[in-house]
Amino acid sequence: MRYFKTRSIATNACKQGKVRLGDEILKPSKDVFPGDKLRVRKNQINYELEILDLPKSRVGAKLVNIYVHDVTPKEAFEKLDLLKYSKDYYRKKGTGRPTKKDRRDIDDWFENAEDEFKDQNKKDE
Repeated sequence: MRYFKTRSIATNACKQGKVRLGDEILKPSKDVFPGDKLRVRKNQINYELEILDLPKSRVGAKLVNIYVHDVTPKEAFEKLDLLKYSKDYYRKKGTGRPTKKDRRDIDDWFENAEDEFKDQNKKDE
């Protein structure tokens, strides 16, 4: 898997601090060596990569996996799934005003939150 589609996107990611070698933010011109472990932040996932070898010349995207081993923990991908599920609840932009049912649900939620707040204050007194 190639992590950035173009070299300019990869350069921008380096400049924004999304590519690290240990705790050090990498510059686009930084040399890396076999055995180095990189962290790449992309799409809210911290990919952890281990460099196995360096190619003699530029290679296509399909051949990158020969030179890099992805050691990203599965928990990172599970967090991404949770983020997707949490975003599904919200209305999509441009779908218009809330329906009557949506409005009632919002009102009920605020009433319940208000009641819990009042109950919490009574307990504190």
